[in-house]
Amino acid sequence: MKANKNDLHESGRPLTQEEFINKIKTDDEFAKKFGELGKIYGSQWRSWGKDFKQIPNETGDGVYDITTTGIDQIQNLINDLKTNPDSRRLMVTAWNPSDLPKQVLPPCHYGFQVYTRELSFEERYVILKSRTNEDPLKYSRLDNGDYDQHPKEMTTKWMNEENIPTRAISLMWNQRSVDTFLGLPFNIASYGLLLEIIAKAVNMVPDELIGNLGDTHLYLNHIEQAKEQIGRELTDEERYNIWFTNNYETGMERYFDPNNLPDFDDEYYTPTPKRTREPYPLPVLKHMKTDEFYKSLSEDQSLFHHLNPTDFMVENYQSHPTIKAPLSN
Repeated sequence: MKANKNDLHESGRPLTQEEFINKIKTDDEFAKKFGELGKIYGSQWRSWGKDFKQIPNETGDGVYDITTTGIDQIQNLINDLKTNPDSRRLMVTAWNPSDLPKQVLPPCHYGFQVYTRELSFEERYVILKSRTNEDPLKYSRLDNGDYDQHPKEMTTKWMNEENIPTRAISLMWNQRSVDTFLGLPFNIASYGLLLEIIAKAVNMVPDELIGNLGDTHLYLNHIEQAKEQIGRELTDEERYNIWFTNNYETGMERYFDPNNLPDFDDEYYTPTPKRTREPYPLPVLKHMKTDEFYKSLSEDQSLFHHLNPTDFMVENYQSHPTIKAPLSN
C-alpha cells in the first residue's frame, strides 16, 4: 500500500522516531501501511517463492488468485539433518533476487549453513553425567557416574537407551553488512538461539557458532558509545572506592592511601572489578519446552509457531547499565 505523506506527519510536523515506533505498536492501520518490511528473513526461510498468481476461471470472464505454497527451507534442513547429517548442502538462504525490489531493506545476513560431526564416547558421557546430576534417581544405575566401573559397551548401550545425542552441530552465517554496535550483538544472539533450537529438534548438541562478516562498520554516531562499552582500566582510587562501598556500611569514614592499598582480590571481601564495564560470567540458556515437544518438532515443523520467548530462560544473566545509541543507515 502506497503511503500518504500526510500519514507521516503529526499536527503539521514530521513524526519523531519515538512517535513513529509508538504508532506502529498501537495503530493497526498505520502498522499495515508503514510497518511491513516485505518478504524478508522469515518469509524466505519458511515460504521461499510463495506468491499470488492470477489464473483465468473456467468461464473466461474473470480471474482469481491462487497462492503458491512456497518452499519451507527450515523443514527441508531438519529433514536432511535427520537423513543425511554429513551433507554439504545443509543451507538456508534469504537472498531472493526476485523479491529484493519488494523489500524495505535487502537482507543483511543473507544465508546460513550447518554442518555436523560425530561425538566421541567421552563427549557423550559428559552429557550423560550432566543429566545424572540433574536427575540422580533416574540415572542411579551409573553408580555415581563412574563409567570405569562398567564395560564401555554397557555404558554406550545406556547412553543409546537414554537418547544421548550422537552428533554435534555447528552453524555458520554470512552477512553482507554489519552494524557492529547495534546490530551484531543481536545477530550473534539470534543465530545462537537458532542453533540451539535446531540442535534440539534433531537431538544434537550445539557446537560452534561462526559468522562470516562482510562490510563491518562502526557508525560515527556510535563511536563514543563503543568506547564506553569497551571500557577502561580503573584507577587505584576508583577501585578503592568500589571496594570500600561494597564492603563497609554507609557513613563510615574512608581514607585513600595510594601507598597502602587493600588487597582488592582478597576472597574475604566482595570482588572488585579492574575495569569499567568488566565482563560478567556468561549466562546459561534453559529450554522450558520438554524434550517430547522438540521430538514432535522434528516431525512437524509447524510447531515452530508455538515457540515463544517465554519458552526460554536465561539463568545468571547480569548486565551493565544500558548504553543508548541512535539508529543509522
